[in-house]
Amino acid sequence: MDLASLETAIEKSLQYYKRATGKASARMGDAVVGVEDLQDSLIALREILRSNETAEVRQARIRETFDVYRSIGSDGKNTVLFTGYFESRLKGSLTKTGEYRYPVYKVPDDAIAVNLGKFGEKYKSEQLVGRVKNGELVPYYSRNEIDNQGILAGRDLELAWVDDRVDLFFMHTQGSGKIELTDGRLLEVGYALKNGRPFQSVGPYMQKMGKINPQQISYKEIKQYLKEHPDELSEILGYNESYVFFRVVDGGPVGAIGEILTPRRSIATDPDLFPKGALAFMRARKPVLDKEGNALSWIPFSRFVVSQDAGGVIKGAGRVDLFCGSGSEAEMLAGSLKERGELYFLVKKRANGSAD
Repeated sequence: MDLASLETAIEKSLQYYKRATGKASARMGDAVVGVEDLQDSLIALREILRSNETAEVRQARIRETFDVYRSIGSDGKNTVLFTGYFESRLKGSLTKTGEYRYPVYKVPDDAIAVNLGKFGEKYKSEQLVGRVKNGELVPYYSRNEIDNQGILAGRDLELAWVDDRVDLFFMHTQGSGKIELTDGRLLEVGYALKNGRPFQSVGPYMQKMGKINPQQISYKEIKQYLKEHPDELSEILGYNESYVFFRVVDGGPVGAIGEILTPRRSIATDPDLFPKGALAFMRARKPVLDKEGNALSWIPFSRFVVSQDAGGVIKGAGRVDLFCGSGSEAEMLAGSLKERGELYFLVKKRANGSAD
């Protein structure tokens, strides 16, 4: 890939670290790595990239400059599952019409997010989202209640209306999107809050119900089935109780570090295990796709990436989500990517030659 995109991603993390000074350090192996270490690592790589040295010399400098920490993976044998996500593209309107009738909701004023970590260390990183009913906090409305029962209708919560319920559902799973309005303007929306309900993948459910066979359980085939069976959408989509509320953003999708994501350079990882904004290197396989999104072959690829996002299902040391960008090409790549590979984090060696 072009080095300009890597520099862009590095700059986003550096902006984050300017705001993160003094925050808790992270542990990598036996080393305790602080914000300054992570920041210096990015600056060091940027300096090497900007040099006029040959590729061989730069590679040697990278080996000399950094300590490398490999993720143990989900199996303890360094195996990491890489998937992809993208920024959806939909057509919509700021007003409801016969064509544009599916709402994109902002956060309701009765949705209460509770950071359980404030109630004790054992609840660290856990969050509940609910609403108050008869003086008690209860779970917030499910997807079925919102979409099929219209429980939020009439509350002036609609940021826009779109024409395709299936595409809207996948915008929920991706967490961001561009909505092309009827006057040609683009409305960019990003993740604001979830309803706190558990995420349930509709693919295995469709397989269990006999709607799609195991050999067809891919993003492309799932989406095609949903488009061709509109009468089944309430049942299938309602299986996933999780629901995303959006906010208007400017410039592109915003990651967990509060900065705009860089296509094919930003990754989502588990923030409980890996430090936000950190420099990493990935190695896996990717598909070579035809115009219809069919994988013609698979080729190895590796690149520097930066940990700048998180995801509800991206948990543990063996899961990474690569942000693939916006548009149909990004959608096809993200929908096809499900490969096992390796993930490494790079930290600049300290003056004494040790990272700990």
